Amino acid sequence: MREADYENISPRELKERLDAGDYPVLLDVRERWEYDLARIEGATLVPLSEIEERFRELDPGAETVVICHHGARSAHVTRALNRAGFHYVSNLEGGLDAYADVDESVGRY
Repeated sequence: MREADYENISPRELKERLDAGDYPVLLDVRERWEYDLARIEGATLVPLSEIEERFRELDPGAETVVICHHGARSAHVTRALNRAGFHYVSNLEGGLDAYADVDESVGRY
C-alpha cells in the first residue's frame, strides 16, 4: 500500500483542537443537502462541484481541513489544493461520518 500524497487529520485530533479553541478553516465540500443534514459548526460549505469557480475565495496561507462524508471527495480536494500551492491543508480522515464518533453534536446520515 502506498503512502497518501496528502496530510490527514484524525477526527479525535480535530475535535481536541476545536475544543481547545484552535480553529483551522473547515472547508466542507459536500453538497448543500448533506450540509443541511449534518455539519461541524463553523464549517464553510463549498461543494466539490463549485470548487473550481470558487477557488479564489480560499486563503492559500490558512490552515485548512477539508471535510466530506467519508473522506474520498475531501482527499481529492486536499490533493488539488496542495498542487495549487496551499501548504497547510489536511483531509479529515474518515470524513464527517467518522467525526460523528467523537462529537455527538454531529449527526449521521
